[in-house]
Amino acid sequence: MTAKDTGHVNGAFNGADVSVDIPTNTLYHTSRDCIVQQEEEQALSGGWKDCCRSTWANIFRRKTLEKRFPIFVWLPQYKKDYIFGDIVAGISVALTVIPQALAYAGIAGLDLQYGLYACFLGCFIYIFIGSSKDVPIGPTAISALLSFQIAGGSWQMATLLTFLTGLIEILMGVFRLGFLIDFVSGPVGAGFTSAVSLIIFSSQMKDLLGISTSGNTFLQVWISIINDIHNISWPDFGLGLICIVMLLSLRALASCSVGPKQDKSTCQKLLTGIFWTVGTSRNALLVCGTAALGYWLSVSGNEELVRTVGFVPKGLPHFQSPPFSMDAVLNETSGEVLQEAQSFWDMVSILGSGLIVVPLIALLETMAVVQAFADGKPTDATQELIASGICNVANSFVQGLRSNGGLARGAILNASGVRTQLSNLYTSVIVIIALLYLTPCFYYIPKAALAAIIIAAVVFMVQYRVIKPMWHSKKTDLIPGLGAFFACLVLPLQLGILVGIGINVIFILYQAARPKLRIETLSTPDGQRYLMLTPDRCLIFPSMEFVRKVINKQGVKSTLPVVIDCTHIYGADFTAAKVISTMVMDFAQRQQPLFFYNLQPRVAQVFEGLNKDLVAIYDISTLHAKLGEKTT
Repeated sequence: MTAKDTGHVNGAFNGADVSVDIPTNTLYHTSRDCIVQQEEEQALSGGWKDCCRSTWANIFRRKTLEKRFPIFVWLPQYKKDYIFGDIVAGISVALTVIPQALAYAGIAGLDLQYGLYACFLGCFIYIFIGSSKDVPIGPTAISALLSFQIAGGSWQMATLLTFLTGLIEILMGVFRLGFLIDFVSGPVGAGFTSAVSLIIFSSQMKDLLGISTSGNTFLQVWISIINDIHNISWPDFGLGLICIVMLLSLRALASCSVGPKQDKSTCQKLLTGIFWTVGTSRNALLVCGTAALGYWLSVSGNEELVRTVGFVPKGLPHFQSPPFSMDAVLNETSGEVLQEAQSFWDMVSILGSGLIVVPLIALLETMAVVQAFADGKPTDATQELIASGICNVANSFVQGLRSNGGLARGAILNASGVRTQLSNLYTSVIVIIALLYLTPCFYYIPKAALAAIIIAAVVFMVQYRVIKPMWHSKKTDLIPGLGAFFACLVLPLQLGILVGIGINVIFILYQAARPKLRIETLSTPDGQRYLMLTPDRCLIFPSMEFVRKVINKQGVKSTLPVVIDCTHIYGADFTAAKVISTMVMDFAQRQQPLFFYNLQPRVAQVFEGLNKDLVAIYDISTLHAKLGEKTT
């Protein structure tokens, strides 16, 4: 619906719910001089049957189906030339995701197979409903750490977390709540990510040093490290350091290019490709090499020299519903209760705020991948929410960890020349092959090697580079960023990120409660002086008392006619109307003129609901004439 153009400044808002005709004398004195016409967008004839029929038709129209099932868009356009790129990309990600999944399961405090369980079914489902070719579904370092802190290392709790957060993501997508990530500002996200990287680094020190640690937070872990540092295993530590150096060196090798940027010879292209392949598959190469080392130590009778991951069950997981309750666990010899029985609601209460925080963080991670490789194309947060939710609900039926898109694997996909979402098929097939045939080899992988893989990855997550630009741009943005950083180090992650968001919201509310008012003393062509006050934003309840005090103070101080320029006031509420009504009466008692200039008609309707005596003017010449009339 469009509002009728009367030729006056800010006469009406485009897209408003009502159309307003302002009289041609450009003086608006409450609704007695104004005609308001409200139009209905559609007739309600036919009742619920027509409404349901229309909704049903809208859901199953071709445009909606293509939006919710992107495979209908890219599959008809699939070409033979795309096959090679998708296969290379899928294999490259699989060589990365398998060792990472094993390591991330350790971060989550679970047996290693649970990491692999999260890497095949979700990948397969994403082919049909995923909106981005660059999103590889699988566990990430952040999701694994959140699972550990929320689920406490219980596979039942972790699986239920995967299921419930998947449902919440689907509901968020259905109700279009993707905008909630806008409340996680850049500084808060940087502080959270940096804190996560330090916590993950700390959690891997137990495997790198071969010691025992405990605790969930950064401080608790380091206190336990210091207390047990005398039990350090030097072979594990030495192997871990060598692995870290190798991983960082191979990471640098991946970006090496032989010869000029353009017009490379065949040999130069071959060498550059080999460097990139070796650097990209560095995690898989390291796992294979250290597993061979572990096997050699085992057959030579030195298996106790370094600690290995141990037995990993062979085969695919059983397809079953996630656990909605937990039985009591007893010590078989003493009969001692090791774990109390828990009902569904007991488990949900333990998960607590993590049910909200995990989907938000997952959406942030996934959208970071989508937007990084979108090449200027529009992105759909709603569809990614629905896709991630369905993939995680499916993962919960195979006891998988929380999964979403990871930026590092997304970069590998993109650099590998991925063409469509079909690359996820090849990734899932390789993971299934690994589960069916390769798990006996995982027994010999040293724990220090997996710790090195994680440490070499998370050191690049510390976002220290944003501090200097933030300092030069807006120093106050460092407060919520540092607040989130230190809160996540001291508190559990789900509480730390909420603290950061809370600090950010306080800043937003303070700005809303303290709008800036430009105060000018102007004169009409006849020499009549008046005071012009211009608020810079809408009037809502947190700011109204402050605005009223400023306007009354300036009015009493100057005794000149007061004009409130409402150009930037595009919204108001009942509290604002109540305060404006009181202010109009205060000026009337002092017999001091008060005018509203460029007041939006829909805002005027809110104000006049409590006071019919406010005067709104929409033309500067009329304002000057009215000022002269009042003063005379």
